[in-house]
Amino acid sequence: MSDKTTHFGFREVPEQEKAARVGEVFSSVAGNYDLMNDFMSMGLHRLWKKFAVALSGVKAGSTVLDVASGSGDLALAFAKLAGPTGKVVMTDINGAMLTVGRDKAIDGGVLAPPAICDAEKLPFPDDTFDCITVAFGLRNMTHKDKALAEMTRVAKPGGRVMVLEFSKVWKPLEKPYDLYSFNVLPFIGKVVAKDEAAYRYLAESIRMHPDQETLKAMMETAGLVRVDYHNLTMGVVALHRGFKP
Repeated sequence: MSDKTTHFGFREVPEQEKAARVGEVFSSVAGNYDLMNDFMSMGLHRLWKKFAVALSGVKAGSTVLDVASGSGDLALAFAKLAGPTGKVVMTDINGAMLTVGRDKAIDGGVLAPPAICDAEKLPFPDDTFDCITVAFGLRNMTHKDKALAEMTRVAKPGGRVMVLEFSKVWKPLEKPYDLYSFNVLPFIGKVVAKDEAAYRYLAESIRMHPDQETLKAMMETAGLVRVDYHNLTMGVVALHRGFKP
């Protein structure tokens, strides 16, 4: 049993407990996840995801892995692009979230096989996918370096690994962003999702996530090259993209 600790929001918890704690958060919010995303971002999350899809290079026949797929927005968009000759696999460690994503894919008329698995131990062979994405999931992982290494491993040579995640906001925006994150956001969570604590954790987890340059360096350490990033909405979110040599 490891005696190492990691962050769960602003708290330090034993490493072996984090996944279960995060699982409790997302099991609690799964039913209202999409609605809360619209409230929290004022609909901007849809534009952020469209930007990621546009830069993904996914086309007819592509093979795509969407890690921490959650409610499946990216997987659904990729499945429509990849078409019947392609393949999109959606994975998540949380069964409640993956069920939401699976149902959304079915309702959207696309096939995106779901698989419950840990991003730090992906059950796929080396060099399998043209594109691997993780949207708003990396910050919840216990060992981000292991997850990035796994995503790199299963990418084909020349394939892309993309991380869409909350990041370090433009400095003049920090104070109003903090005010919103730690006051308005938990209130919305309390009213809409009936879970104030879950959304307080989400606000805290954003602050504990690596900034743009740090994440870029982590992706390079994982073996990716030509890593770049695009700040969206003044750095509230960043899209990182790297290629497997």
